[in-house]
Amino acid sequence: MLGSASNMSTPLKQLQSVLDQRRAEANNESSQETFKQANAEPAEGSKKPSYVVSLHRKGLNKILEKVGEESTEVILAAKDLEAQPDSKRHAQELAGEVADLWFHTLVMLSHLNLSIEDVEQVLVSRFGLSGIEEKRSRQHQ
Repeated sequence: MLGSASNMSTPLKQLQSVLDQRRAEANNESSQETFKQANAEPAEGSKKPSYVVSLHRKGLNKILEKVGEESTEVILAAKDLEAQPDSKRHAQELAGEVADLWFHTLVMLSHLNLSIEDVEQVLVSRFGLSGIEEKRSRQHQ
């Protein structure tokens, strides 16, 4: 149930913190060096950057590409589960694809300096409104 931003689940808070740290890591280098590192293999013995750092370094278009891919995978997994509603495998696949979509969406938000709390505030403000009323209120803003 929706509540205040302080009630956000601990795993999401932890993930947001990690994503923000990775964005900071990606932003701490010059753009020329960032491009080289994002597109090159790491030197022998060096630590390969995390997946999130590499996404931030590659930029918003790459992150959006991943969000789009994951969105499509969620749709396909949902259709599979609808076709076989008793399939535990399809249910697990859908949950996994939704987790991937949420993850990449959180990377996108982090890249754009937004947080889970920003989204949660919008959801909380909409709680208790009918969808029709909520949409109408956005058209007048």
